Formats: sequence, C-alpha cells, structure tokens
Amino acid sequence: MSILNVEKVNHGFGARKILEDVSFRLLKGEHVGLVGANGEGKSTFLNIITGKLMPDEGKVEWCNRITTGYLDQHTALIKGKTIREVLREAFQHMFDLEQEMLQIYEKMAEVSEAELAVMMEDVGEIQSTLEHNGFYIIDAKIEEVANGLGLGEIGLDRDVSDLSGGQRAKVLLTKLLLENPMILILDEPTNFLDENHIYWLKNFLKNYENSFILVSHDIPFLNEVVNVVYHVENAILTRYSGNYDQFQQMYQLKKMQNQQAYEKQQKEIERLEDFIARNKARVATTNMAKSRQKKLDKMEIIEKTREKVKPTFKFKEARSPGRFLFQATDLVIGYDEPLTRPLNVNLERGQKVAIKGVNGLGKSTLLKTLLGIQKPVSGEVKLDDYLYPGYFEQESGRFNSNTALEEVWNEYPAMTNAEVRAALAKCGLTTEHITNQMMVLSGGENAKVRLCKLMLKDINWLVLDEPTNHLDVDAKEELKKALQEFRGTILLVSHEPDFYEDWVTDVWNVEQWTTKIV
Repeated sequence: MSILNVEKVNHGFGARKILEDVSFRLLKGEHVGLVGANGEGKSTFLNIITGKLMPDEGKVEWCNRITTGYLDQHTALIKGKTIREVLREAFQHMFDLEQEMLQIYEKMAEVSEAELAVMMEDVGEIQSTLEHNGFYIIDAKIEEVANGLGLGEIGLDRDVSDLSGGQRAKVLLTKLLLENPMILILDEPTNFLDENHIYWLKNFLKNYENSFILVSHDIPFLNEVVNVVYHVENAILTRYSGNYDQFQQMYQLKKMQNQQAYEKQQKEIERLEDFIARNKARVATTNMAKSRQKKLDKMEIIEKTREKVKPTFKFKEARSPGRFLFQATDLVIGYDEPLTRPLNVNLERGQKVAIKGVNGLGKSTLLKTLLGIQKPVSGEVKLDDYLYPGYFEQESGRFNSNTALEEVWNEYPAMTNAEVRAALAKCGLTTEHITNQMMVLSGGENAKVRLCKLMLKDINWLVLDEPTNHLDVDAKEELKKALQEFRGTILLVSHEPDFYEDWVTDVWNVEQWTTKIV
C-alpha cells in the first residue's frame, strides 16, 4: 500500500534547479534512506512533502488519516518549559481525552437515566482507548525513551532554554519517538547523539514497524536501518532497493554503463558527421549523406555523467609551539555547577586526541575552557606562548545574514574577490552557494564555509567540535585525509569512531572525569 505519492515535482531557487521532474513513493513498512551530497536538495524535498514548502510544479498526496512526525535541523523549543513538560506534549491528545472524560463525570449527576447510559458508554470507550494506548504508564514510557537517548543524565526537570543545541535536538527527537507517528521523517538525527545513544536509536529504527524517511551521512548507521535508498543528484531522484552499500554498488555500475554508452554514442556521432562532411557535396552520395543526417537528428543524445566537485581541504601550518600546548592543573569546568572533578591533563606537541563521551558531560565546555573562551570553575590552564589555534565550533549562528563570500572576506579583508571565491571553490562550494546567505545554506555547506575560514589561517593547534556533523561522505573523507596530513596538534570532539579511530594518537573519555552519574 502506497502511503505517500509524489508526482513530477519541480522546484528551483532563482536560476538554480533543485528538484526536476521528481517522483517518489513510500510503501507501508519501508525504511527509506534519502542520500546525496550537501546542497543537493534533501531538506528541500522533506519540506515539500511535509507541506512546509510549496513546489513550483507537481503534486504530493498522502493517504487518508496518516500521522507524520518530522524532525528537521532547525525545530525550536519554547522557553519556560521543562524537558518533562515538552515530552508529555507527545501525549496531548490523550490528556485531552482524559479531560473530556472528567467533564462527562461531572455532568452525570444532573442528567436523566437515558442520558446517563449514553454517557457511561462514552466514558467506557474513552477509558478503553486510554488503557490501550498506555496512558496510565506514560511517565514510565517517557523515562524509558528519555534514558535511551541520554536525557535522564541532563535531568527531566531542566528548563529547555538552558540546554545546548545538541541537548535540544535530543529533546525533540525523544518527543517525536514518543508520539509514535505512522511515518517518521528524520533529518540528520544522529548529529547530536554519542555512540551509546546512536546504538539505541539504531535498534529502535531497526525494529520500527511503521515507515520512515531518514536523511543521514552516517553510513554505518544507514546500512543498519534502511531497506530502500533514494539518491538525489543533479536535481534528479533515483530509487534503489537495499541498504547504502548495495545502493553504492548499483550506482557505480549505472555510472559505468552510462559512461560506456556515452563514449560509444560519441564515436557513432563522430563517424556520422565525418561521412556527412565528406559526402554531402557529391551528387552521387548526397542522398546517403542526408539519410545519415536524419539519423543524427533523431538520435537521443546521452549526457555525460556530471561529476560533483569534490572538496579539497588542507590546513596551513604555523611555527611549532613548545613541548606542551597546555597544562591543566586541578581544572574544574562548568557553568553554574562543576561538570568534572579536578583534572590534571596536558597536551603535547604533535598529539592528535579525540574526546568522546555521552552528551551533556561538558565536551564543548572543556574545549572552550582550554582555549580561554570560558573561565573554569576552579584550577588553571597554562597555555604555551606560541600557540596559533584554529577553532571549529559545533554550533554556528543560525541567523547569520552574511553571504558565504562576505563571511570569509570580513575575516580576511586583504584578500581579493577572486582569491576568496577560489578558496570557497576548493571547499566544494559553487558560485550559487557563495552568493547565498549563511542562514539559507544547508548544514553541510555552512560547515564548509567555516572550514574554509580555518584553512586560510596559520595554525599549529586545531580544535574541532563535531566537525563531521552535516558533512557528506566525500567531504568527510577529505577532512579525515587533511587531519591525517596536518603536522600540528589536534583536539577533536566526535561521536563517530569510524572517522577518527585509525589516525588519532589518544582518546580521552570524559565519562571518566565527570561528576555526573553516567
């Protein structure tokens, strides 16, 4: 049974085609992975099928009485509510039913016997619905899913306005899973989850009875949970059966076949054109030349496969610092309360260290404290005199109205327009991306602009907070290569062991330092 039908959808932004003649169907029980490079239109497609965006042409039809739950990259939370209150909103329809039942009970004393019988029947139906949907164990359900995604460690009575971007994303994801919609639509759900919680979500989705559409650049995660892949490239959407690895095999085969067909056709065109040129002027052979011309005119030209521009990352190295980049003595990090016991750690020149651990334990806070952006609760950090740090922050300003060009130029005003454009092009950004505002770029394009700014700076200490969030597969591979080749020192926060395991010299686990119960 088809749950969603998309037919001949077209959508563009200015002169740029984002989706062209796109068709899509979602069947009952399908676990769909929506994949493609940064900026190819994955989030645009999700916004169109959820009604947030009207397509220029085409139609989107959902089956009747469908319930959908959409987690996008920019959903907001209202200040003043606790995590628990937000999560209880997932069951609002049941609380409304309970309220209706209580109102019926209040009216029972004032009605006739016939009306009472109808009311009793109504109350019985509501009671049965509430029990069937687990209304009386809602709090236990909330605790189970919240703990699975790590919200228990933060505390369910915390105000949502006190949370980091990653923690807010967890709250929204938990609420969505509690709503248990018939269709889940998830845009990069693993970005703010650590290993344990990715593992929990992976098992949840593997066993999910309903359908879902998932956008993710986390390949091991995709491979485990999807059974259909839709690939968006050059504004075209193509369906493949199987997981991501199976899609890759079929995609490469299709590319190879297209290239062979293109080369064969080009040789045929060349042969025909040569024959026409040599024979059209001669009376004896002019009809044969005209016949070949007709054949050429009717030929359906095969387009050469357009290769995506792959980014190239390389970090400029500043002069070497002393032996220790920093030495932390009895360092306690935190905001209103300590997040760690006193730490005595140091980082030696040339080390490449990955920091891991569940969210909410202070990984980002640790980086900011070591860089001197934030004051420690107690203790001290002694920095080397010859440090040239480059810091990639996990969250960038969502309301940044600078264009990508202005963002880089403002930081490096001595560069020419052509030099800034060339630097951004190296990071895989086209002319269209460069002239767009930062806030309308996709998460991956935004990250590439910020990486571009880092690459123009002389650095001997790279400090990266979840740099792979939003980056597509090619960009991730290129970043990994650049970090392996960088001869300076690296401190990296990441939830992707596949990204760092084979090149870091050490792994620090903040779970061993925290004051919280993990």
